[in-house]
Amino acid sequence: MATEEEVERLTIAPVVGPDDPRRFTDSGIEVKPLYDESDVPDDLEERLGEPGEHPYTRGVHREMYRKQLWTMRQYAGYASAKESNERYRYLIEHGSTGLSMAFDLPTQLGLDSDDPRCLGEVGRTGVAIDTIDDMRIAFDSIPLDEVSTSMTINAPASVLLCLYQIVGEEQGVPARSCAARRRTTSSRSTSRAGTSSTRPRARCG
Repeated sequence: MATEEEVERLTIAPVVGPDDPRRFTDSGIEVKPLYDESDVPDDLEERLGEPGEHPYTRGVHREMYRKQLWTMRQYAGYASAKESNERYRYLIEHGSTGLSMAFDLPTQLGLDSDDPRCLGEVGRTGVAIDTIDDMRIAFDSIPLDEVSTSMTINAPASVLLCLYQIVGEEQGVPARSCAARRRTTSSRSTSRAGTSSTRPRARCG
């Protein structure tokens, strides 16, 4: 096991002056001025694999972006589900190929909008989703098998994903065809937004 000193040396780029010929990556790996066949590991072919195949070093799709362009999405959502739906449809009509759904703080905390603790926060930083009807309105006239949706949400992520899938099934889109992504990063929500109800344990030493 690497010592603390070795870990620091391998993960932190040293500070070098402009006259120092050495160059380092952000992870502290020194970059050589020239690479040749002696730098290629023996198992490189096995580790690289083929595009679209395990271990996906060369991409998750065989033809990557030569065949399908990357998704263009804008972080959006505010006030009511109806107002957010209008914004989503506007973005799609003007070239967006995906949506990134912004939720208000009560929704991020798994609280209903009528909870006394939510006074002044409903619909401020994103859309308020309390019920299946809210999700239906938010995605009214948006085909969930054609438009992918990214949701940055933590504690209530599974509930919101379930609501999303129900709306898709009501549109005739099976769950496996709903292009939804949820990003559950409790450390991000704890440190930046203070909205994680499952806070990571502090580590000392």
